[in-house]
Amino acid sequence: MITEPEDFKKIEETLKELQKTFGIEDDEDFSDQSELNQYIKDAFDLDLEQMEKEMLPDKLSISVKVKKIHEDAVLPSYNYATDSGFDFYSTKEVILEPFGRALVPTGLCFDLPPNLELQVRSKSGLAIKQGLMVLNSPGTVDNGYTNEVQVIIFNTNNTPFTIEKGMKIAQGVFCYVANGTMVNVESVDQIKEKDRNLNGFGSTGLF
Repeated sequence: MITEPEDFKKIEETLKELQKTFGIEDDEDFSDQSELNQYIKDAFDLDLEQMEKEMLPDKLSISVKVKKIHEDAVLPSYNYATDSGFDFYSTKEVILEPFGRALVPTGLCFDLPPNLELQVRSKSGLAIKQGLMVLNSPGTVDNGYTNEVQVIIFNTNNTPFTIEKGMKIAQGVFCYVANGTMVNVESVDQIKEKDRNLNGFGSTGLF
């Protein structure tokens, strides 16, 4: 959406150039974007608002197919519109021994669109309150994987913990990624130096 003043100014300057090109005599100044949109629609038969509506869904929304393979599985949903992740729920009771780990089923399978992966991450509340975490966080569900998503849960406590059926165990986040269909690996004899160069672990200090 065109919201920044500099964007509006650039469009207005471009419009002035178009007026000269097409021999349109009009020195009108536009006070806001709606007036500019209407002028462009009348003068050039272009509906900027409609064009924007048609273009935005392709950029800002995705469609993900999900299949429930267990009657108690919970389909992904977001508690708040601004949330990055949705909750995964266990479809069975699992007992975690002290400092033990287990594979916990979610009863969900995903058909991800191209260049999208599903990351399985620890829930902050579960980690701080119950001492449970996703052991390989973030776990990666590749685009080509269509079997059930199961979560590796680690018990950091020195006492057993029972994951109850229907309990939240992790969160899922959809992320765009450069996968194998997009990446060409090129072997070279030398890597170009950059500002960080060889500075690695701990090079920026603690404070």
